[in-house]
Order: sequence, then structure tokens, then C-alpha cells
Amino acid sequence: MRTTFCTILGLVAASAAAFAPAATFAPRTVTSLRAEKTELVVDENFDDVNLVGLLGLNRLKKISRKHKRQLVDRIQNFEVVQDGEDYVPATAEQSEQMRDAAGVAAPAVHRAAAVGKAVPDPLKIIIAGAPASGKGTQCEMIKEQYGVVHLSTGDMLRAAVVDQTEVGKLAKEYMDSGKLVPDDVIIGVVKDRLDQTDCQKRGWLLDGFPRTPAQADALAAAGVSADCFLFLNVPDEVLVERVVGRRTDPETGKIYHMTFSPPDDEEVLARLEQRSDDTEEKVKVRLEQFHANVDAVKGSYTDISVDIDGTASPSDVAKSVDEGIKSKATAKAST
Repeated sequence: MRTTFCTILGLVAASAAAFAPAATFAPRTVTSLRAEKTELVVDENFDDVNLVGLLGLNRLKKISRKHKRQLVDRIQNFEVVQDGEDYVPATAEQSEQMRDAAGVAAPAVHRAAAVGKAVPDPLKIIIAGAPASGKGTQCEMIKEQYGVVHLSTGDMLRAAVVDQTEVGKLAKEYMDSGKLVPDDVIIGVVKDRLDQTDCQKRGWLLDGFPRTPAQADALAAAGVSADCFLFLNVPDEVLVERVVGRRTDPETGKIYHMTFSPPDDEEVLARLEQRSDDTEEKVKVRLEQFHANVDAVKGSYTDISVDIDGTASPSDVAKSVDEGIKSKATAKAST
């Protein structure tokens, strides 16, 4: 268990290292956490990143409890086998042997609970919304709830370039020359990514794409269809307030809002910075560009579109999102 938990912490540390201030580097120390009845030893300075200082002890405890629940579920579902002190994914043959030995039939997987598992007919979701509409928060919740692969065009383009795929090489030529990557190349990158095994087995969540009617048409022409199109509807005045009030702590990378979630620490407050494009003038330009295309994009997905009130609390928005996805999934299953 210790080995597996430290692996999780390693992934957290790797993503957090870029935001860790130099002051957090300290001699390696160890803190013991008790999660239920299992003793977990947490290296506070995993790979020279002070995780307790950076994430907080309570958050580390939450991570450990979540990991333990997931591990227990995977053990009960015969998805892992023990390898020394660690657990590793079981092969299909090993899983079948363990189920036979236990006299348990292979379970019928419910798509809404199939996090990280292959399902017969995986969900395909598109989510759209203006800047600061709350897409990022909802994408995390959808990914957690449904186990789909979360995809953004920026991440897909960078991955294609790194993997040196044919469309990745083509995209790199445009990016290196400072030109916008044309739609046909972007569609190629997206189509390649959606054809990969994880998307085929678990389903996918396209975040903010397509952005234009031309992209929606090209996506359809490439044979890509979705089950549900979610639109987070937030009035412009609310969006402007959300964007203009955003501030970033340059030492930790944490984002605050001067109205909704200001920092309690005066020292942190004094060093907060505003992004250069988080001004009222620039956000209004971005909103104009968004509105110029969004209605036409929505028109491409009329039968599967769900409008969500994005002004509600994140939990209430998530509830509406969940209901919308399930309604479209049920409608698809009945056809």
C-alpha cells in the first residue's frame, strides 16, 4: 500500500513541482497518516517537493482515502493482482481465473459507474461554454463520474507533435511558423486521438471543441458523432465579473477571485497577479468571438443539446449536467 500511495504522490509532485516555491524545499521528513485502520507513511518532501506544505495535510489524507477506496473496488472487481507490496493491473486471463476461483460471474458494467473500465457503448460528450463559464470544473466532475477521457485541442495538438504523428508533424510546421493550425489539420489530430484505445473503451469528453460551424461540419464528415452536447449558459456580465476578478499567486500557481474567493493571507494578497488578457476590454473581445459562432455550433447538435444554467453553484450545475447526460444516454439506448 505504501508503494502504491507513494506512486500517486509522485504524480502529484510532478505536476506541482513547477509551482512549488523555493522556500518549500527542505530536508526530507516523514509524516504518518492513519486512514481508517491502515497506517500510511507520507514522505513530506517527495522528490524535493514539500507536499504537506504545498497541498496541506487534509488534502493528502483525502487523496489517500480516495486511493484506498479505488484500490478496494479494483480488488473486489478482480482488476488487480498483488506483486510484492504493490498491486498491478490484472490481465484478462488473471481476472477470469480469480472470478472462477471465487465463483463470481463477470459483472454487467453500468456506464455511469464505469470509471476507468471498458463499456460496450461508451459515452461521447461535447461541452461548450464561454470563457469563465465553469467548463474546467464541470469537466473534472464528468471525468470522475463517468470515467471518460477528457480532451482539449491544445493537449491533443501538443501530444500529436510529441508523438510525431503525421498530422502532428503537419501541425508543428504551422505552429513553428507562428501560423494558426487550419481546421483540417486539427480535425485530423482530434480524429486520431478519438480512435485511440482509451477513448474507444471508455468514451470521451471534448472540451470546447468544435468552436466553429466549419469545425462541427468537418467533425461530422470525419465520422465523429456525440451522444450529448452540453452548453453552459452564463450571461456576459457574469462572465466579465468572473474573468476580471481572477488573480494568480505566482509562487504557488493557485487562482483566486477578488470577489468570490480572495486569499485570507495578506502576504499572498499582496503578491497576486492578473493575467494580461483578464481585462474587461479583452474578455469582451473574446466573448464577441465566442457568440459569433456558438449558435451555429449548437445548431449542429440540436437533437442532443442540453442547456445548463451556469450561474448556479458548481454542485448544482454538476447535478444538472449529470441529469442532462443521463437523459441523452437513455434516449440513445432506447433507439
